[in-house]
Amino acid sequence: MQTISIVGGGIAGLALASCLDPDRFDVTVHEKRPGQPTVGNALGMWPNAQRALARIGVLEEARAVSPVIGSGSVRNAAGEPWVTVKGGDMFAISRVELLRLLDAAVPGTVRRATGNVRALPAHDGLVVGADGVHSMVRQEAWGARSAAKLTPYLALRGTLPSRVNPDAVGEYWGRGDLFGLAAAQDGLFWYASYRSGLGPYGIAAATALEQARKRFAGYSPTIRQVLAAATPEGILVQRIWTAPRLRSFVRGRSVLIGDAAHAMAPSLGRGACESLVDAVTLADLLNTRPPDEALRAYDRRRVLRTGALSLASSVLVRVALADGAQPLRDGLLRLARRRNQRAAVGNSSGG
Repeated sequence: MQTISIVGGGIAGLALASCLDPDRFDVTVHEKRPGQPTVGNALGMWPNAQRALARIGVLEEARAVSPVIGSGSVRNAAGEPWVTVKGGDMFAISRVELLRLLDAAVPGTVRRATGNVRALPAHDGLVVGADGVHSMVRQEAWGARSAAKLTPYLALRGTLPSRVNPDAVGEYWGRGDLFGLAAAQDGLFWYASYRSGLGPYGIAAATALEQARKRFAGYSPTIRQVLAAATPEGILVQRIWTAPRLRSFVRGRSVLIGDAAHAMAPSLGRGACESLVDAVTLADLLNTRPPDEALRAYDRRRVLRTGALSLASSVLVRVALADGAQPLRDGLLRLARRRNQRAAVGNSSGG
C-alpha cells in the first residue's frame, strides 16, 4: 500500500481522505487543532462543487441542512439594488456543517494525527498540502518565495439566529468596503470586508466588531441592525491573504490542493468549491492511474482553471472595494441597471 500523508484536516483534506481507495492507500490526516470549528460563514455551492459532494456521497445531506440561495442583488450602501443575480439550484451551506459532513465521510481506516506539522513527513509516499494559505508544505517544497501574500483587507464573518428578509439578501458596495447577507438554515450569515490596519495576526474580535460598526454606520438600516446584534463570540475575524500563482501544484513527492494551492480573494465565492473539486479530482486520478501519471493529469486539469479564477477574483475584489474609483463604478452600475430595466419593459411590451 502506498503511504499518503494529508497535512490539513479542513475542507480539502477531509474531502480527499473520504475519496481515496482504502485498499490502495495507507492514509493519515494531520490536523493541528482537535475537533471542528463552531462558528463559520456561508459557502455557496456551485454546480461543480455539488458534483464533488455527490462523488463524496454527502450531497443530499448537505442540501438538507442548507437553504437554496434563490436570488440576490449587488446594491449600493443604502440598499438600492443595481444588479440581481439568480442562484438557480445553488445552496449556501455553513462551513461548520460542511466540515461535519466531510469528517463523517472519512473511512475509519484513515488515521488521524493532531498537532503542528513543522516539516514534510519522512516517508517515500505522497505528501498532500491541504494546509491552507499559510501552507507549510508549499513553503517547504516550493521555497520561501511561495509564502502567502497579505492584502490590505480585513474580513469579518458571523451568524445570527434572526431571519433575513429575502429582499435584503446580497452584497452592499460602498466606498472601499462591502457587506453581505445570506440566509442560513436557522437564521442568517453576514460578512464584511474593508481596508484595515488591524492585525495581521491576533486581532481581537471585539475590536474588529467595534471598528466595523463605525465603518458601516452610514449603510442601510438592515446592516446597522445586524452589526448591533452581532457579538464578538459569534464572529470570525481574519486578514485576507492570497497564495502566489504557481506553475505547477506538484513538486517531487508533494502536491497541493485547496487554499494551499490557490487561495484567492473571496469575492467570487469559489474557494471552498474549488477545494472540493481539487480533492475529488486528485483522489479519482490516484485511485485509477499510476502515481506519476495521476499527478501530471491533476496538474493539467487544475492549474490553469484555478489560476483563471484567482485572477478573476482579484479583479472583482478591486471593483467591489473600489475607493477613489467608487463614483465611476457606481455610475456604471446605475447605467447598467437602467438599461436592464428598459430592456425588461421592451420585452414585456413585445410579448
